[in-house]
Amino acid sequence: MIITPEVARTLTELSHAIGRQIGLLVNRSGQIDSVIVGNGHEIVIPDLTDYRLGRKRLRGVRCLHTHLKNEPLTRDDLTDLALLRLDLMAAIGVRENGQPGLLSMAHLLPPNPENKPYEVFPSVDFYQFHLDFDPFIASLEREMERGLAAQVNLRDSREQAILVSVSTKSRAVQEESLAELRELARSDNVVVLDTVVQRPKEMHPKYLMGEGKIRELIITSLQQGVTLLIFDRNLAPGQVKALGEITELKVIDRTQLILDIFARRAHSRDGKVQVELAQLKYLLPRLSERSTALSRLTGGIGGRGPGETRLEVDRRRVKDKIARLEKELEQLSLARRERSSKRVKSGIPIVSIVGYTNVGKSTLLNALTESQVHTEHLLFATLDTTTRRLRFPQEREIIITDTVGFIQDLPPDLLGAFRPTLDELQDADLLIHLVDVSHPNFEQHVAAVNRILEDLKLHRMPQLLVFNKEDRMDPVEVKNLCRIHGAISVSAIHPETLPKLTSAIEERLWSPVSSVEAHK
Repeated sequence: MIITPEVARTLTELSHAIGRQIGLLVNRSGQIDSVIVGNGHEIVIPDLTDYRLGRKRLRGVRCLHTHLKNEPLTRDDLTDLALLRLDLMAAIGVRENGQPGLLSMAHLLPPNPENKPYEVFPSVDFYQFHLDFDPFIASLEREMERGLAAQVNLRDSREQAILVSVSTKSRAVQEESLAELRELARSDNVVVLDTVVQRPKEMHPKYLMGEGKIRELIITSLQQGVTLLIFDRNLAPGQVKALGEITELKVIDRTQLILDIFARRAHSRDGKVQVELAQLKYLLPRLSERSTALSRLTGGIGGRGPGETRLEVDRRRVKDKIARLEKELEQLSLARRERSSKRVKSGIPIVSIVGYTNVGKSTLLNALTESQVHTEHLLFATLDTTTRRLRFPQEREIIITDTVGFIQDLPPDLLGAFRPTLDELQDADLLIHLVDVSHPNFEQHVAAVNRILEDLKLHRMPQLLVFNKEDRMDPVEVKNLCRIHGAISVSAIHPETLPKLTSAIEERLWSPVSSVEAHK
């Protein structure tokens, strides 16, 4: 049974006497975990931290409460059932004499073709209702596991995510940004189960989309076994708090996802310090918004880097750590400037490869210098600056460097943290701006890189625009694009296409009236 007649009668009598709803939270062992006293219309279910969901389908606790007017379950009752993943939700009506009246009950459903989140039983007299609870809940959980196993691989320990795009920008811009977010998620080893696109007339200040829509999204996510919601924009601290108050799912934004990728990929001490500094600067304004949302972000995605549980870190300690990291970064920058100064004094020209992420910068460096720098078809596959020497005929050589890739809407804190590394570009005699010409939005990528170079005060440096991946396009189209944009084209995976690039570098660096000489 879900509740004994004696307890139910005590509950309704007390509720009748005080004119308020009274609720109980009962665990699987039949023990009463909490007693809730509400008002005449509702109860407020307390924090259920002790019954964390994790990857479980149900929470392991049921809610039973009184309804003073003997009415059935309300919409709020059913929403709580679905959002909190309760074992079941039951309302016991209170008769005029204070005795138990009608019992209304609902429970969640396994994945089904109609996408119904729950089953609502018809109201019956309390004393005529019989349910063997333990076998029922065990059977329900087995069905849920089977239904979910047909949709996702339950043995896959990776985060299962839904991407959420809420924007008032044009549809084309929104779709391009969402496609990039999907690639970012793939780069962070996240399984994307679905995407949700909203185009409101104006943004909801707390949830971006309407409160009803966000609740529907959370319920759908829980049904599908989703563990993570990724918003394709930066969430304000208040929005993080508001979302954390209505769901236990991890909720992160575009910035956190990029920071997490950087935390995975940074291997040098320099890179690790820069990433940790960016993470802490991102975290600092959010510490005032104390909520369980922050504690849920301490492990895995959104939690790699600083190493301390976020709820244990106060603003003063974070500021102190930021100061220490900035000091360490300055010391690393001094050492880097010394190395850079030696390269400049050597008189060997320096060429730096810049460009959007995943355009093939490391692949090109490997092809030119016969190196083995790590390459992978992922956004931000490599973060640490790589330097190699490239020898030309006539005993000429250059130093060629590969920098971190750029991206649209690069988080300001991350750009600020990586500014010391990117400042090395100041010493370059030539920038090779590499572009994936096969990408349908390559022109926007070129513009994004140029904006960042302008922010870094590097836009006046000599540039050589190079279109990569020419092998993926019609040669005539590539030739026309090169003519229009003043670029040369190569394919970094086809060495036979590279001589025209090395010739162009030679011409820029050593021709009698080169742009480099003009720059100097």
